[in-house]
Amino acid sequence: MEQNVPQKRQRISTLGEIGLQQFAPYLMNRIMGRYNATLREDFRKQGLTIPQVRTLAVLSVADGVTVNDLSVYTVIEQSTLSRTLDALEGQGLVRREQGVSDSRFRHVFLTDDGRALFTRAWPAMHDAFEAMFDGVDDAEYAALIAILQKMLKNIRKHDI
Repeated sequence: MEQNVPQKRQRISTLGEIGLQQFAPYLMNRIMGRYNATLREDFRKQGLTIPQVRTLAVLSVADGVTVNDLSVYTVIEQSTLSRTLDALEGQGLVRREQGVSDSRFRHVFLTDDGRALFTRAWPAMHDAFEAMFDGVDDAEYAALIAILQKMLKNIRKHDI
């Protein structure tokens, strides 16, 4: 008679064994933290916060998305996004409209002023992006994007 013997669990490497410089989540957080810090002062001069600019950026390419989808795209929690949208709407940079087919959903749109402000913010974002990828060739960049998209597919909870 064969007994069910539990398999010995393989030991999990510690973070110290992996090392911070080899731990992708640490590197991704560090990179985005530095990117945001680089832009924060420039945006502050324009009266904007990182969440506000992130919202304007998403709306510049996906105008009219629902608030729920905007939260996913911007990676901003609903409560923070709500305050962000209140501020942007108060400045006349976005407008929220009830959905035509389902009034439970609110859609967010850039106003002309919002689009103009994002157009002024974009060069600093692009410069920081270019600096981040200095010395990275097209093939390396394409490989990175493919890997990041695969990683996002592995972990995402939303279809977008």
